[in-house]
Amino acid sequence: MAGKAKRSLRVLVIANQKGGVGKTTTAINLGTALAAVGEKVLLIDSDPQGNASTGLGVGRAQRKVTLYDVLMGEQPIASAIVSTALPGLDLIAADPDLSGVELELGQQARRSFKLRDALEPVRQGGDYTYVLIDCPPSLNLLTVNAMAAADAVLVPLQCEFFALEGLTQLMRTVDLVRGSLNPALEIQGVVLTMYDRRNSLSEQVARDVRGHFGETVYNTVIPRNVRVSEAPSYGKPVLVYDLKCTGSQAYLKLAREVVLRERDRRAKAAA
Repeated sequence: MAGKAKRSLRVLVIANQKGGVGKTTTAINLGTALAAVGEKVLLIDSDPQGNASTGLGVGRAQRKVTLYDVLMGEQPIASAIVSTALPGLDLIAADPDLSGVELELGQQARRSFKLRDALEPVRQGGDYTYVLIDCPPSLNLLTVNAMAAADAVLVPLQCEFFALEGLTQLMRTVDLVRGSLNPALEIQGVVLTMYDRRNSLSEQVARDVRGHFGETVYNTVIPRNVRVSEAPSYGKPVLVYDLKCTGSQAYLKLAREVVLRERDRRAKAAA
């Protein structure tokens, strides 16, 4: 029984209402790094732009069934899952049609729980240990669905001047979701991205965020790195594109930290 509990599924939503903070990059590369350390990962691309799908080398032609079909109730979730080139990492791709979900679901009952309901077979199936959901950079029905379906939120935060402001806004959203849709939603952690050690502002922001949020902030920081920026144009995670670069090594370190944090959380829950 202990072995089974250890492999129980954890659904993490990667969210920040601010664009350009490294959200999709974190989703792709954390997913890859978790698979590399032995986890079974399903990445759900919930952003109509579909950058996480493209960044994993899953082109438009391969996206026969997408998250859109699942949310609209037209297809079961199992038929939307595609294998990526990476062992241990599967994908549910996005589709530009996702941008119309808000209007199409209108006032439907349980419109905020479409993803949670659809994920139930995945939770029961035991095929995965992590589901990562990449959200659009706004608070819309897709983000609300992701937060309602998730166990916890992982927040990528760019080391720049207005970072804390955006984070405070996101925490308010998490509180709202807790209050009305998902009382058990936790903050898994905050990861500092695009960190430039030559820039004193990066250092200052890191200090401020750690001062404000304490241990919620991961020790691992993701550096600003050319290889990380180049990798998506080749349809590859940076760990496949260049394993030895500082960006790849940082994501591997982050994956280990996520797994350790989860292990501690489970141990506390069992105590």
